[in-house]
Amino acid sequence: MRLGSALTAALAVAATLPLTGTAASATSGATSRLATCQERALSVHAAPGGQRNVARIDVVNNGGRTCVVDRIPTVTFRGLDGSAEAVPPAGSAPYELSPGERAYAAVRTADPAATEGHVVGSLSVAADPSHPGATFGAAAVGMREGVHVWIPVTTLWQESRAAADSALTDALG
Repeated sequence: MRLGSALTAALAVAATLPLTGTAASATSGATSRLATCQERALSVHAAPGGQRNVARIDVVNNGGRTCVVDRIPTVTFRGLDGSAEAVPPAGSAPYELSPGERAYAAVRTADPAATEGHVVGSLSVAADPSHPGATFGAAAVGMREGVHVWIPVTTLWQESRAAADSALTDALG
């Protein structure tokens, strides 16, 4: 009987672990129970990032309720399969956004002088992989010759633009 009780207790604890894990946004068990933000309640923006191959992105919760997006922005490139990889490497997890709150990330593509990769006319950003996202032309993100794509990376959502820039610098050196 003791083995059965211990096994039952262990299984009960294991079953609660996914609900009480933490994410980059210091999420709690309560965050995992929040609804995913409706795309219509969000505004997604993209702008030049200060370097020829960096774009800054942000998302704002314009809704009246706290909700969650994925902690990794989904950044895709026109006509290409796949999306930018998270730096540092991370798995999917909720990122909580209160009403009016803004989160920031930075995306690095290939240097325009690089010979590897592809050149595309736009990139798309979604705050959550369940959303189609918004598309931004290369010029809108400061890449007038096109978006040069070769092993693109994105930071996790951060609380400030400076934190996103720092996370990208820290991850890539």
